[in-house]
Amino acid sequence: MFRGPTARSCPGDPHTPELSRGPLDPKISLWTPRPRSITVDRLASTVCVTSAEGYLHPIRKLSPDPGPIAVATAASRWCCDVMNLMKDSAEPENATTRNLHHLSSTSSPPLLHLLSTSSPPPPPLLRLVGLSRMDYRGTVRPFVNFNPKSDAEFLNKAMKGIGTDEDAVLMLLTARSNGQRQEIKEAYKKSYKKDLVSHLKSELDGLFESLIVALMTPPILYDASLLNKALKGAGTNDEVLIEVLASRSPERLKEVIKTYKKEFGGKLEKDIMSDTSGHYEKLLLVLLQGSREEGVNEGKIEKDAKDLFEAGASKVGTDEEVFISILGKRSHEHLRLVFAAYKKLAGTDIEESIKSETTGNLENLMVAIVKCVRSVPAYFAVSLYGSMRRAGTDDGTLIRVMVSRSEVDMLDIREVFCQTYKVSLYNTIQEDTKGDYGKALLYLCGGNDRARDF
Repeated sequence: MFRGPTARSCPGDPHTPELSRGPLDPKISLWTPRPRSITVDRLASTVCVTSAEGYLHPIRKLSPDPGPIAVATAASRWCCDVMNLMKDSAEPENATTRNLHHLSSTSSPPLLHLLSTSSPPPPPLLRLVGLSRMDYRGTVRPFVNFNPKSDAEFLNKAMKGIGTDEDAVLMLLTARSNGQRQEIKEAYKKSYKKDLVSHLKSELDGLFESLIVALMTPPILYDASLLNKALKGAGTNDEVLIEVLASRSPERLKEVIKTYKKEFGGKLEKDIMSDTSGHYEKLLLVLLQGSREEGVNEGKIEKDAKDLFEAGASKVGTDEEVFISILGKRSHEHLRLVFAAYKKLAGTDIEESIKSETTGNLENLMVAIVKCVRSVPAYFAVSLYGSMRRAGTDDGTLIRVMVSRSEVDMLDIREVFCQTYKVSLYNTIQEDTKGDYGKALLYLCGGNDRARDF
C-alpha cells in the first residue's frame, strides 16, 4: 500500500523500480509497466512516478493512509495527464505513451469517471517529457474521453438516495472543462428531467456548494453575475468591480455587457453609474467600453510618460483625466513601454506615483490596472495570497480567482505565487481550507510546486 511519499515495489518484476524509504526523487524516470500486468491493487502498490504524489494530497488530507482505490484513482488521473501532454507534444507514439494510455483506461468502474486531464504535471515532469510550462497555462483542460451522458449518470448515482458522494462530485467536476460541464448539464436535463445545478444545490451546502455552483456557471455569465452581485443590494463591492474590469480583456467585457443585459434586464453601464461617482466611475466606464488601442505607438511612448509625469508628480495637484485617458485606452504592450520610460523620467515606478497622487477606489483601480498591464498572473497571485494570509480566509476572493483562472493561467499564477512568497499555492490552500471545499480547490490548483522548480 502507498504510504506517505514512498511506495512499495513489487519484488521480482523487472518493470517495477525498487524505491527506498524516504522522499522520492522528483527526477525519477518514467515508469513503463507491461500492460497486461496492470490491476488496481498493483497500481496501489507501485505508484512509482513521483509526480502522481500530488494527486494524493487532497485524499490524504482526510485519510493519512488511503486505500488502494484512492491511490489507483490518483495514479490514473496522473497517467491520463501525461498521456494528454505527450499527445499534444506532437511526438510519435512510443511504448511509454501506449502503456500510459492503457494504464489510464483500464481502471475498474467507476474510476473511469474520475480520470482527469485537468492538471498538467509539475515542472520536473514537464522537463522529462520535453515540454514547456508556458504551453499549458490552465490547470483544468478538456477531458479527452468525454461522454456527457455517462458523466450525467455518474453524478445522478452520486446524489441518489440518502446522502451524497461529495468526493465523486468534486473529482468529476474539477476534471472537466467548463464547456464540458455545460454539456453534462444538458445531458442531465435530458435524462432525468431535472436541472443539475438545482439538484447540486439541494444536495450540497456551505462553501463547497458555492464553489461547485461557480464551476457550473459559464465564464461570461459568471463575470456578469459577479458584477450584478457587486452592484445590487446594500453597498457596492468595489473589490469585485475593480478585479473584473481591470483584468478582463476588452472583448470579454463586451460579451459580459450583453450577458448582463440578457440575464439581469438592465444595462451594466447604467448600474455602475448609479453606484459609483467621480473619476473612479469615469475610469470604470472607460474600461467597460473596451476601447483600448492595439499594438504599440512608438511616437507616443515618451509623450505619454511625460504627460503622466506632468499630470501628477511634477506639480501640486493631479490631473486625473490624463491618467484615465492613458491607463484606460492604451494597449498593454504600449503601457509597459510607457511605464519603463516613466521610471527613467520620474525616478520612481508609476505605482508609487499613483499612490502618492490618488486615494480610495480610484487609487485601487489604477494600481490594479498597472499590475494587470505588467502581469495578470502576478496580480492574481497577490490576490490569492491576501485572501488567505490574513485573520480569517476571504473565501469570496479565493473561490472567484480559482474558478475564473483555472482554465486561463493558473499554472502561471502558481509559479509567481511560489517565487514571490516562497511557499506553494497548493500548501497555502491546504492550510487555510478544509473538507470537500478544500479538496476541490486543491484539484483546481492542480499540483504542488517548489521554489527550486522554477
